[in-house]
Amino acid sequence: MAGVRGIRGATTADTNSKEAILEATRELLGKLVEANGIEVDDVAAVYFTATDDLDAEFPPLAARQMGWIETALICGREMNVAGGTARCIRVLLLVNTEKSSRDIQFVYMKGASNLRDRGMEEV
Repeated sequence: MAGVRGIRGATTADTNSKEAILEATRELLGKLVEANGIEVDDVAAVYFTATDDLDAEFPPLAARQMGWIETALICGREMNVAGGTARCIRVLLLVNTEKSSRDIQFVYMKGASNLRDRGMEEV
């Protein structure tokens, strides 16, 4: 049965520059698409966040550059938590899919690779 699934991912930009932000975001989106067999037409919306130290460009521009022209995109600020990951870009894709939640692959790259298991030690 088809439904909407949330697919999470995160990465870090090497610097606070337009090029670094867009490159990191394109790479992350590409890995999420590949890992989950996503067709762009199945993406209902994407929510992006960036930490306060990334202000040279909006991460959603990377999706537009990849041809995600008709996809709803929005961007916000990541919470500023002491000890949080620097220069971090996170995404939440809302995707129409037949896959079950256990078949969804999240992608955490570069300096954000530690975010996948954060908090799990207390569960």
